[in-house]
Amino acid sequence: MTRPLTERQQAVYDFIREKILKRGYGPTVREIGEILDIKSPNGVMCHLRALERKGMINRAANKSRAIELTEALNRNASPGLPMAGRVAAGACSLAFEQNEMVDFAEMFQKENRFVLEVTGDSMIDAHIQDGDFVVIQKQSKASPGDVVVAQTPDGEATLKYWYPENGRIRLQPANRHMKPIYVKEAKVLGILVGVVRRVK
Repeated sequence: MTRPLTERQQAVYDFIREKILKRGYGPTVREIGEILDIKSPNGVMCHLRALERKGMINRAANKSRAIELTEALNRNASPGLPMAGRVAAGACSLAFEQNEMVDFAEMFQKENRFVLEVTGDSMIDAHIQDGDFVVIQKQSKASPGDVVVAQTPDGEATLKYWYPENGRIRLQPANRHMKPIYVKEAKVLGILVGVVRRVK
């Protein structure tokens, strides 16, 4: 029989589970330490090892965010993909996390995918409209011409075509009335794999 969690282990587990359900991936050791006021990374690791021994989580070596709920616990989690927030398809805006799940059943439910609700009309020529839901495959690399969720150095996220150019990145809207966004650097958070439109 699995030993019960200590109060501290329960707090660490609850934080991990909350992050996975909200944004689709677990927290870093640093995030856990900051939120739960655990002073050293080694202290966090001790709690993670205990949770792993008790069958609550799985961890992959050499990956900063590779903390996962065990298979049995994942089956008991809310169905669907994590609703990570909203992403701008007009001017850039931060994608805020929200505690909500969107269930598209088997159509898009695969590992490392999440859902964003589109705001704005900069992608309308790609048939992505304000209010649509986009399914994003979480990854850090993209090919030229991919539709990506890109994060600029100031922390803002936007849905655009991805075009690396000499010394800059062109984030290209799919709206002939809008100009591209040029930045010296940007981070790919994921690439578009599906669009779902709610019939009004």
